[in-house]
Amino acid sequence: MLSTNTKTVAVIIVSLLATACNPILRTHGYIPTKDAKPQEVNADTDTKATVLARLGNPSVKSTFEEDIDNDTWFYINSVRQRYAYLRPQIEERTITAISFNIDGQVIKVGKYGIEDGRYVNYVDRKTPTRGRELSVLEQIFGTIGRIPTEQISGQQDIPGGGGGPGGR
Repeated sequence: MLSTNTKTVAVIIVSLLATACNPILRTHGYIPTKDAKPQEVNADTDTKATVLARLGNPSVKSTFEEDIDNDTWFYINSVRQRYAYLRPQIEERTITAISFNIDGQVIKVGKYGIEDGRYVNYVDRKTPTRGRELSVLEQIFGTIGRIPTEQISGQQDIPGGGGGPGGR
């Protein structure tokens, strides 16, 4: 028969193993409330002021637009799921893009999900630089013998003012 201490230790170990298998969900970005959801913005009646008052600051504002008269605000929300030591996986993503005309009136509300995303291939190239690469030892000992002794001993005025032993 098992003792009470052994049963307690067994229960603790089983509960720890069970919780390790449960995913941890984390929400990032804009978190909508019951009263303020970006998807409820109306293109006929809303302006920048009403959107800002109801939703607050956007996650991102557009930098470049095809048409200079338009301004777009993005409200981004994502939910990541993580199991113990594994990399987090994006479970859900919602992007609401609200476009304004030059007068600040909402002209378009776009809704995008994780299925609308695209993979981007990064180019891993290096820009060549002039000269040669120095080894670690060349970088450490490369300046030995290059500093004029007049600057160290204070015999000559140093450009930029003399704050050291030879300064006036």
